[in-house]
Amino acid sequence: MNKRAHIFIRGDVVGVGFRSWIASNAKELKLTGWVKNADQRLVEAVIEGSEENVKQMVERCNDGPEVAWVEKVDVQWEEVTDEFEGFEVE
Repeated sequence: MNKRAHIFIRGDVVGVGFRSWIASNAKELKLTGWVKNADQRLVEAVIEGSEENVKQMVERCNDGPEVAWVEKVDVQWEEVTDEFEGFEVE
């Protein structure tokens, strides 16, 4: 069963390679969607894929890349749309 997560990652997460790190992990986990900087302290991502892999990605976001500091991760579970063909960094 596929899942869709809308993720908001707050902390020292902009300008530290967080978007590229998410994209790399998403591709490794065969997830689709997108990631972008939402403001100076927030990275936003929408990911879809197998339930196990989406949950694993959410867990990975709690740590992030080595140079980032994650203060908080909020997840909104949404209906799967299957609208994505790959994973994009916006």
